[in-house]
Amino acid sequence: MKKIAILSCLLFTVFSFSQQNIDELLVAGTNDARRFAADYIAPVNEGLAYGINFGWFNNAVTPKKYAFEFSVIGNASFIKDEKKSFRLNAADYENISFEDNSSSKMVATALGHNSPPERVVLNYDNPIFGTQSVVFELPTGIGSKNINTIPSFFLQGSFSPFNGTQIKVRYFPRIKREDANVGLYGFGLQQDFTRLFSDTSSFPLSISGLIAYTHLSGDYDFTDQGFVNGQNQKIETETNTMLYEFIVATKLKVLNFYGSVGYLNGTTNTNLLGTYVVTDGTTSGAAIVDPFSIESDSSGLLTTLGANLKLGF
Repeated sequence: MKKIAILSCLLFTVFSFSQQNIDELLVAGTNDARRFAADYIAPVNEGLAYGINFGWFNNAVTPKKYAFEFSVIGNASFIKDEKKSFRLNAADYENISFEDNSSSKMVATALGHNSPPERVVLNYDNPIFGTQSVVFELPTGIGSKNINTIPSFFLQGSFSPFNGTQIKVRYFPRIKREDANVGLYGFGLQQDFTRLFSDTSSFPLSISGLIAYTHLSGDYDFTDQGFVNGQNQKIETETNTMLYEFIVATKLKVLNFYGSVGYLNGTTNTNLLGTYVVTDGTTSGAAIVDPFSIESDSSGLLTTLGANLKLGF
């Protein structure tokens, strides 16, 4: 089974859930493969949705009219222990059971690690010999590389066409490494509400609102050497999010503090594409084309606390 190493680039690191060829679960049928894949990648989808939405601002005060800003944004989200595993209940699957006949176990998500390895039995129909079975080692995740954070990194620029209004753009160029490629872009609008009033010089706070859209997409092409042969096999993922935030900050000359509360709403679509033919070395089954698609939603509140320090020019 082909694997890819954990990629040094932040987005590749998260996208590396595909390092284990989850397509081999198609031996047990598309329904079982889809069910497992949905639980396995759900924490990745949620982590990505939140991770790519931090860093849109570092103050509630927007620059003066016609001002430009350019930033290099980087942050890392810690992975909670409960996101590293999920309960696999054998009764929920048609053709998957544990090798030791356990009814259920906690197994790794794409953010976790199976230690020791967890093995299951996959049952499949052979057109000549009838029902057959094969032992399969469940995919592990980035926890096997002692990675406990989901990092994010992008370039961000902004322009203020009016006093109090800031248009923002963030971008991560689509980069291909080995068989994976990932890219990101986003647009945001921040409005300083206190600038809408004629005289706010005596008011100690600046209050603004932010609305932002972010899009991330990536894919991983692979060639399987196990039970599943075929062509044009790849995993494709696309995440779209909307962020709404209310920001309050102090208006001091050198050191300022800010805080925000917001709401995130995102959708991730993951597709297993290509042609897959299950074979046990002697006989082959019917070809399966574009086996399944998984859609997951992420939504919730976001809070931010921070400080802004101005040094020299």
